[in-house]
Amino acid sequence: MAERVHPRDSPPVSEEHAVVKPQSPPSEKPVPPPGTYVIKIPKDIIHRVPPPENARRYEQYTRKSQRRNRRCCCFCWFIGIIFILIVLLGITAGIFYLVFRPKAPNYSIENINIRGINLTSPSSTAAISPEFDVTVKSDNPNNKIGISYLKDSSAEIFYKDVRLCNGVLPAFYQPSNNVTVFKTVLKGNGIKMRSEDLRAMVTAQSKRKVPLMVKLRAPVKIKVGLVKTWKITVKVDCDLTVDRLMVAAKIVNKDCNFSVDLW
Repeated sequence: MAERVHPRDSPPVSEEHAVVKPQSPPSEKPVPPPGTYVIKIPKDIIHRVPPPENARRYEQYTRKSQRRNRRCCCFCWFIGIIFILIVLLGITAGIFYLVFRPKAPNYSIENINIRGINLTSPSSTAAISPEFDVTVKSDNPNNKIGISYLKDSSAEIFYKDVRLCNGVLPAFYQPSNNVTVFKTVLKGNGIKMRSEDLRAMVTAQSKRKVPLMVKLRAPVKIKVGLVKTWKITVKVDCDLTVDRLMVAAKIVNKDCNFSVDLW
C-alpha cells in the first residue's frame, strides 16, 4: 500500500526548483504616493527662472534695447520737426513771393575816368599809381522792398590778374522803385606790372580795346515794411572794355553779373 504524505510533512522545495511568478511590467505613468495631488500645467504658461548670469545678460540686453528705442524715437522726432520747418519755410517763401513779387536789382558802370597810367614809355621797372573815378548806377525795381547799403564794402579794378586800384562804396538807403547813381574814387599806389603785361596794355590801347574787370562787394539789408533781413552780401562783377586809359576814356563794351551771398 502506498503511503500518504501529509502536506505538512512534504519535503521543502529547493531554491533551484522554486517557481518564480512573472511580474507585471511597470506602468508608463508613475503612480503618485497616496495623499498627493497631481496638477497639470500647460507648457506655454510655465515660467522658468533663469540662472543669475543669464538674468544679468537679459537685463543688460533689455537696457540696450530701451536705449536704442529711445534714440530711434528721438531721431524720428528730429526728422519730423526738420520736415515741418522746411514745409513752413516753403509756405512762407511762397506767400512772400506772391505778395511782394521781389525782383533782382540791376547794376551797371556808367562812366569811368582814368589817371596815373602813362604808357608812352613803358618800363619793366617802373611802378604806376592809377586813380579811377567810377560812376555806378543801381536800379531797385521792387514796389515794396527797400535796400540798405551798409559799410565795409569794397570795389576793385583788375587788368588781367593785376589789381590796379581799390576803394569803398558809399553807404546809403535805396527806397523802392528808385534809381541811384553814385560815384566812387579807387586808387592804387606803386603797382608793379610785368613787362609783358605792360606791352599787352600798350597794344590793347592802340587797338582802342583795353579789357578791365570791376568787382564790387557790398553788404546790404533788405527792408520789407518795418522788417529788415539779416546782412546779405551783394556781388557785382563787370567786364569792361575802354578805348584808352585816360581821363576821357569811353566804355566800348560792358557786361555785369549780379549774385548774392545769403550768409
